[in-house]
Amino acid sequence: MDDFAGTQAPRRRLIDPAESVAELERVLPGLVAHRLPTPVHIDWLRLEGLLGMALPADYKLLCERYPAFELSDFMLVGGPRPGAEAGWVQDAHEEMEIVAEWCEDADVAVPMHPYPAPGGLLPWSTSNQGDFFLWTTRPSGPQEWTVTVASRNGAWWQYTGGAVQFLADLVSGVLEPWALPTVRPEITWVDQPGGGSR
Repeated sequence: MDDFAGTQAPRRRLIDPAESVAELERVLPGLVAHRLPTPVHIDWLRLEGLLGMALPADYKLLCERYPAFELSDFMLVGGPRPGAEAGWVQDAHEEMEIVAEWCEDADVAVPMHPYPAPGGLLPWSTSNQGDFFLWTTRPSGPQEWTVTVASRNGAWWQYTGGAVQFLADLVSGVLEPWALPTVRPEITWVDQPGGGSR
């Protein structure tokens, strides 16, 4: 049995990072209340140097404008904190070890591999139930990366848009949440500077 559930595509792929973030704000209206008064400065050059590749601009913009948050008591969305870029890369490497095991166990027609393999999978989010949301890296550059979902129950599927547009389409109901619970358009936790939450 093939564990690959299929591929879903956006109606129109959003290329502009600001347009992607604006679409997420539109379908997740509670998000705007948590926008940081001043974008945070994340040392992307350092992080990307440690990682060995650049990251997509839509994700970087979201991380600069918003603290980490949780969608629908399910999916954690967030990036590195300023000054903790090396820790984010270390966490990504640890998650890639798990992804490598999942790739080996997956029964799919086209084998998948974690980054740094060509076209390798790189984690950008997780759920509190053990699902992974991954970029499918592409040599043409990070703006062309797509999303692969690795469900804890063994199902894999792909989305041919970027990560922020994926979030917007997931919470708006445009995407079928194959092998995932329904993700409601609500924020159930927000990380606060200093480690608190609200």
